[in-house]
Amino acid sequence: MPTRLRDTLPSSFVPTINSALENLRLDRVVDRVWTRDHRVWKDNPTEIRDRLGWLTVQDEMRQQLLQLHHCVSVAKEMKIKDVVLLGMGGSSLGPEVFRTVFGSQKAAPRLWVLDSTVPGWVRQVTKAISPSKALFLVASKSGGTIEVMSLFSHFWKEVSKAKGNHGGKQFVAITDPGTGLERMAKEYGFGQIFTNPADIGGRYSVLSLFGLVPAALLGLDITRLLDRATGMAERCRNQDDVGANPGVYLGAAMGSLAKTGRDKVTIIASPALTTFGLWVEQLLAESTGKEGTGLIPIAQEPVLRPQAYGSDRFFVYLKLKGDKNGALDQAVQALVKAQHPVLQLDLRDRYDVAGEFFRWEFATAIAGHLLGIQPFDQPNVQESKDNTNRVLETHQSTGRLPEQASTDPKEVAPDLAHHLQPGTYLSVLAYTTPSRSLETATSRLRKALTSTHRVATTFGYGPRYLHSTGQLHKGGPSTGVFVELVDRMKPDLAIPGKPYSFGTLAQAQAAGDLESLRAHHRHAIRVQLGPDPAKTVDRITAALRPSPPRRRATMKKRRRVTRH
Repeated sequence: MPTRLRDTLPSSFVPTINSALENLRLDRVVDRVWTRDHRVWKDNPTEIRDRLGWLTVQDEMRQQLLQLHHCVSVAKEMKIKDVVLLGMGGSSLGPEVFRTVFGSQKAAPRLWVLDSTVPGWVRQVTKAISPSKALFLVASKSGGTIEVMSLFSHFWKEVSKAKGNHGGKQFVAITDPGTGLERMAKEYGFGQIFTNPADIGGRYSVLSLFGLVPAALLGLDITRLLDRATGMAERCRNQDDVGANPGVYLGAAMGSLAKTGRDKVTIIASPALTTFGLWVEQLLAESTGKEGTGLIPIAQEPVLRPQAYGSDRFFVYLKLKGDKNGALDQAVQALVKAQHPVLQLDLRDRYDVAGEFFRWEFATAIAGHLLGIQPFDQPNVQESKDNTNRVLETHQSTGRLPEQASTDPKEVAPDLAHHLQPGTYLSVLAYTTPSRSLETATSRLRKALTSTHRVATTFGYGPRYLHSTGQLHKGGPSTGVFVELVDRMKPDLAIPGKPYSFGTLAQAQAAGDLESLRAHHRHAIRVQLGPDPAKTVDRITAALRPSPPRRRATMKKRRRVTRH
């Protein structure tokens, strides 16, 4: 029995979706997608015709099974204990789903997904591994991503000085044909070079070598993953009954409801599937957030009572059979009862995530058609990169980073109260080392913001988000409000061969993105994190909550005294 979609939409939303489905049927959009007709999205074929390889990549990948098995065998021969993926955006978020949903299988190495330039994060991973017993996946579609190349330089040096190292054999490249990374991998004697099909964009690459190499090293059954993806792809070919086409129905629901104002696609997921929301976040944000429109994905937000949500929400509940779903089931039923639009996707087991990857990719393509945008380019992503380079040039010529005004945590609350209106969303952007305490504090902040202002909230680590939601922030609806949290970056960490450090690079990326947001007339403030980042976030949250009336507290005290 394949992954099932449960339609729990209130009747008031059905005509909107049915109208979209009928138009898709009449325009034969499904058939045209599969024949790779670029006019489904735009008259200009640029970055469309050469970006549709994801439709059939699962068939191509079966030809790579021997090479994948060989990679796993070599890792076993070298007695590899840790695999460290150096990648950003589409190269990292899919593997992060595999890592957290499945974990390492028996006798397989641990997988670390490192997609940051924050020195504390880089140092944390470096200390956790034994460099001579680690395999490094250098993953970049373009082959020149500044974060990936900086991380490679760092770990190449670490391996080179480690006793008993295997040199270049401990490095594996995953890239497009003819890139600088492919040339570098040959020059440095990498153990293997995986050349991915060039007609797949980064955020659509999870079922390609960018996702399958780390999945294979985790010990997953690659054939089983591909079978699930193929099964979903076949169901997404249904043109005659588009309502029964799982990708089309989800895409029609997202696209048509967004046009009525319900553009906050809120992912609720079983505990084992929480990172799937982060992958969806990148896919939707970078694909549809352009030309002043787009879907605004909300991932890993605390689930609250129905009254806390505005009329801009559309909920999708991914439910894994056998997981601890009791509390979520109750929360979702409450949403349904309160007449919020909810779709439920039931997964039989963890391998069904492969089918979900394809469903969401196809749905995003359909939603893009309905929104009138093309979902395969990212026109605003380059801006922040250019700004980062400009800041780095300033640093190299002056020895200093540009001055950045920071807002006191206590002043954030009144600032947000002025800018958070119905239909807006608040995005917290954290340039710091991940920690459970920070994420718990951020969860409290998001809960307080939703309860107080009834707005949707997102949270992303920088610079990771620059390669995912960054496109939406600048190119999507002008409804975003941004709070950038920036670490002190101490102690810092040098990047071998570069005139700047990891801390300087991260600071430059934060400064460059802030500049880009403001250039697009987005309201964005910067908060300097103290030695304990979670405490800084808690100070913001505390200022959001009104203090209890003093008079009432005094009266209660008097009553207690009287009883004595």
